Amino acid sequence: MVRTPLTPEERERGERLGRLLRESRGDRSMAEIAASAGISAETLRKIETGRAPTPAFFTVAALARALGLSMDELAGQCALAVA
Repeated sequence: MVRTPLTPEERERGERLGRLLRESRGDRSMAEIAASAGISAETLRKIETGRAPTPAFFTVAALARALGLSMDELAGQCALAVA
């Protein structure tokens, strides 16, 4: 199965998600948040840097919970711009 390449807009959405998660983490360590969310620090690093622009829903939900963010907030700030 071949994965369809991401559009520039989808990549930008992943970068916005990464920035939001990084900013929300504040002074807390990447390892602390990753452990709280039940993912590896490397996975969190990839999401925060945009190298994993389309993380699984449950990964995003776990990170939102660990960071005290609502899914509505994340979705609103990371939604693709409508032309």
